[in-house]
Amino acid sequence: MTATPLPRSRLSAPPALGPERPVAWPRRTVHTLGNGLQVVLAELRSFPKISAELFFRSGNAAAADRAPGLADMTATVVRTGTVSRPSNRIEQDLRRMGAELGTSAGADTSAISVSGVAEFSAGLLELMGDLARNAVFPAEEFERERRQRLEELRIERKTPGFLANERLRRVLFGAHPYAIIAPTESQVEALRRENLVEFYREHYVPSNALLVMVGDFSSERILEQAEQVFGSWKAGPRPEAVAPQPPEIHGRRVHLVHLPGTVQTEVLLGNRAITRLHPDWKRLSLANSIYGGAFNSRLVSNIREQKGYTYSPRSGANSLRQQGYFSVHAAVRNDVVAATLTEIFYELDRMRSLPVGEEELADARNYMSGVFSLSVATQDGLLGQLSNVFLNQLPEDYLEKYRDGIRSLTAADVLAAARKYFDSANAQIVIVGDQEQIAEQAALFGPVESYNAS
Repeated sequence: MTATPLPRSRLSAPPALGPERPVAWPRRTVHTLGNGLQVVLAELRSFPKISAELFFRSGNAAAADRAPGLADMTATVVRTGTVSRPSNRIEQDLRRMGAELGTSAGADTSAISVSGVAEFSAGLLELMGDLARNAVFPAEEFERERRQRLEELRIERKTPGFLANERLRRVLFGAHPYAIIAPTESQVEALRRENLVEFYREHYVPSNALLVMVGDFSSERILEQAEQVFGSWKAGPRPEAVAPQPPEIHGRRVHLVHLPGTVQTEVLLGNRAITRLHPDWKRLSLANSIYGGAFNSRLVSNIREQKGYTYSPRSGANSLRQQGYFSVHAAVRNDVVAATLTEIFYELDRMRSLPVGEEELADARNYMSGVFSLSVATQDGLLGQLSNVFLNQLPEDYLEKYRDGIRSLTAADVLAAARKYFDSANAQIVIVGDQEQIAEQAALFGPVESYNAS
């Protein structure tokens, strides 16, 4: 029997989108202990597991003037032992509870995270509290991590992406701590264990902390456990820091980092923009998605699919606590650096000049709404979204209203955001590659300042 072929229209037309499913928001509890520790709990009973993260509202920017990268090193070593638990005991406890432990630091926060089987919630909180209050920073662990960081830096100093990001941040933020993304080798060599202890005592305090916990638990029971673990933690003053303002930037300039012998060039450009607290944040996010923040964006269609200059161009709206910036990235062959920049600016200026069409706008809104829905469907994803809300002091109903806020945006909103925050006339261009092969192309886009990679 011969199958009847489908009509061409049915083969080529994608199925219509169904109605967007509502998000079943879990029960949420927000409570502040007497010592200032803020606790945010969300009951997500789909799996017998819990995820928890204890944030401190201080990161590398808080100590950039004393020791760049200090928060990062402190977070790395904090997990290696407490007064009552050497590192091998910590590993034994984790195995016993079927748990994982992580520590991290960024520009604005440091964090201790745990995840494991829900029945061990008390033990997981006890471990987290022990690390937050009683870390001892063993000298041998500090020395081992310092040597490891030196090796990482030597590799990073030969990595185009790292060098481009480092230079762009310095150009955009000047004397502000956000200008520094990593220490130098000499700064790591000068670091002492006592520096970590000092940062820990000053910043790992409950008045500076936020505990976010998501999973299969009763909020009333978890609050009791949190009070038992953290209630006696002495408050201490919340650290405050005043940072200098970033420089005023006028005119487009090129910053060329010479990395000899490379056959590919790292292109990164950007300008300062806004933070998540700004009323225009959703507008900028949607404009960025259309320009280069999604895989079906204009930038990808142009320089990846049509021109074949690069595999994965992208743009981003980047929010730090005090400042934000917009950036565009592409890694391309040396012979198409100028052509790539031409198309990047063409698409930027097209976004600034003409409103997007309704079909493209609807696709972008659907994409952002869908990505958001996926991000709150798991424990870790929901924890991350809740952390963004409370660390950035957004309205508590921000997540519930997010999709409606995105769907209400218009082509006029996108055009206004592009005109305000895609500052192509004052964009700072960073190019990392072999100067002999790319200098002439770079000079087509503005005055060139050259740097060595080391």
